Amino acid sequence: MNTTTIEFQDGVHLQCPLVTLNTIIVGAGAAGLKCAVKLHELGVHDIAVIVDKLGNGTSNNSGSDKQTYYKLGVFGGEPDSPRDFAESLFQGGMMHGDTAYVEALGSVPAFFDLCRLGVPFPHNAYGAYVGYKTDHDPRQRATSAGPKTSHYMFEALLAEAQRNGTKIFNRHSAVSVLTKQNADGSSDAIGILAINKDESWRPNCGLVAFQATNVVLATGGPGELFKTSVWPHGQTGSHGLALKAGAKANNLTELQYGLASTDFRWNLSGTYQQAIPDYFSTNQDGSDKRFFLHDYYETMEQLASNIFLKGYQWPFHAQRTQDFGSSLIDIAVENEIRKGRTVFMDFTKNPTPAPGMNPFSLNELTSEARDYLLKSGATQPTPYERLKHANPQSIELYAEHGIDLRKPLKIAVCAQHCNGGISVDLWWESSVKHLFCIGELAGTHGVRPGGSALNATQVGAIRAAQRIANVYFKTQQDNRDFIQQAQTQIIRQHQFNLLCLKKQNESLDSNKVRPQIQERMTQNHAFIRSASSTKQALAEAWQLVRDIEVNGIKANSHRELVKINEDRNLALTSVAFLQALITYIDRGGGSRGAFMILDDNGKLVVNSKNGPDLRHREENLQMRKEIIHVALKKNSIADFATTVEPVRPIPNDDSWFETTWADWNNNKIFT
Repeated sequence: MNTTTIEFQDGVHLQCPLVTLNTIIVGAGAAGLKCAVKLHELGVHDIAVIVDKLGNGTSNNSGSDKQTYYKLGVFGGEPDSPRDFAESLFQGGMMHGDTAYVEALGSVPAFFDLCRLGVPFPHNAYGAYVGYKTDHDPRQRATSAGPKTSHYMFEALLAEAQRNGTKIFNRHSAVSVLTKQNADGSSDAIGILAINKDESWRPNCGLVAFQATNVVLATGGPGELFKTSVWPHGQTGSHGLALKAGAKANNLTELQYGLASTDFRWNLSGTYQQAIPDYFSTNQDGSDKRFFLHDYYETMEQLASNIFLKGYQWPFHAQRTQDFGSSLIDIAVENEIRKGRTVFMDFTKNPTPAPGMNPFSLNELTSEARDYLLKSGATQPTPYERLKHANPQSIELYAEHGIDLRKPLKIAVCAQHCNGGISVDLWWESSVKHLFCIGELAGTHGVRPGGSALNATQVGAIRAAQRIANVYFKTQQDNRDFIQQAQTQIIRQHQFNLLCLKKQNESLDSNKVRPQIQERMTQNHAFIRSASSTKQALAEAWQLVRDIEVNGIKANSHRELVKINEDRNLALTSVAFLQALITYIDRGGGSRGAFMILDDNGKLVVNSKNGPDLRHREENLQMRKEIIHVALKKNSIADFATTVEPVRPIPNDDSWFETTWADWNNNKIFT
């Protein structure tokens, strides 16, 4: 790693520190740190990680009752295979079969590597890592280290990265992927431009350039796109950076939404629901307490059993709004909030019966729910006691944040995970050469089993590291070509920063840009979407991007430059998401997975005790077989071209050892 200073004339004299190395990794969560650790193991030591604030990301701050890690089954006598695993990932649609196969094959090595590093996944006296069933999972492949599974992953991987001496540039926020243009019109990543938050007061606004043969983006999902979100505060992702660099994105229609607490952002899946708490809503001043689920379910068996089912049917699913299913609870909660009311879960009380309903008891549950509670020994008289018996860590987790679950817990249906993202190949390299996208940023999933995202962080990180170590391992130390290629990009970024610092009358209010984006996305890209309003939302989002580029966002101090650049990229990201949704709707897409498409001509309605509501489209099953890509048009600030690609099937892998060995020895498998 070399460090020097480059200078430009940009109306003013601009000095910019330059760090030269083989690979720069943006983001220090479970994916980014895994890539750093694996690169070091493979002999690539000329690397560094940059991160906005170490420990502030999703991996270290998110979870659920027992956060799930999905892997190949490795216990008992139940047969499993990589092919079967791939089928489970693939069957929900919108996922390439070869990617599913790669994630299946990589799941066991990645899992046992975490065990080796000290992540406390439980095993029995035989040494078997016993599994359980998660959503969209036909087997018992899931495991967990408790509510803090990804936190333990972060801790273990960070400790290993620190042991091997990986350089971490903390408090550095990436603002641009630097690229070079090729003769054929394609582009290659050549580095990252970042703001050093501790140096933003300087005349260069804290800009630091990282020249790198490889750029790995591992910045997580775009949580700040949404007003109602369970992502950690400040989680913006880097979709806009990748899109602006020319990378394709795919599956931007596909996210997960589910019930979560809002004062402390945490997913309320698994045992939190299987304990079967009561639900109620109030006016914002706490008056007019109502047990609103009475308006939706007809019997105590329906009411209590569907609360239980929300445990492993936690994400909203359009099909589960039918026949008094468990996602009717999400609809009910959202309806209360849209009325301006506040919704709570109460762990001190069993579900309150409506007039004429039988009171709650185990005998009022379906056999599935009753047998689970009996087998788990969770037959205590109150939800709190059942939760304490089945999963005391889930209570302790809230206590660590000053919340007593013996008091009502404020909740909402929140955006939780992005299954789409930047398009990548089987080595997690984007359409821009030398630009890798791993973790939640990579658009590798459609409708997936719960917990498979954690597996994807590890497998994708390993695959990127393997390709870098075997194909892109040479560091370009000559700064002259880099300076020539990056100069205009660095100057433009500096000019944008100066534009925002001038605080012109035309500049946008920095306090209003992100709320505008969040309100628009929450209204149009959450789990209830409208075929009629999305095009207007896209026009508004596009105009916001234009206003930002022309007039800037008013910065009241240099310290605001990081947030302003985040908002700049979030605005572009929102356009891409909305464009993908419009393309999906225009192609005849219907309600699938984690969202429904409202349409006055739709064939389906949501039936409940209230009667029919929310007329919407049924799923177009043929569209599971295709993936919608969006890419920024060349020389455009916000116009996206869309293309449609059929999903690739799961490969029939009949590899022969002798030829595989030869290809391995000749390094052919990585090209």
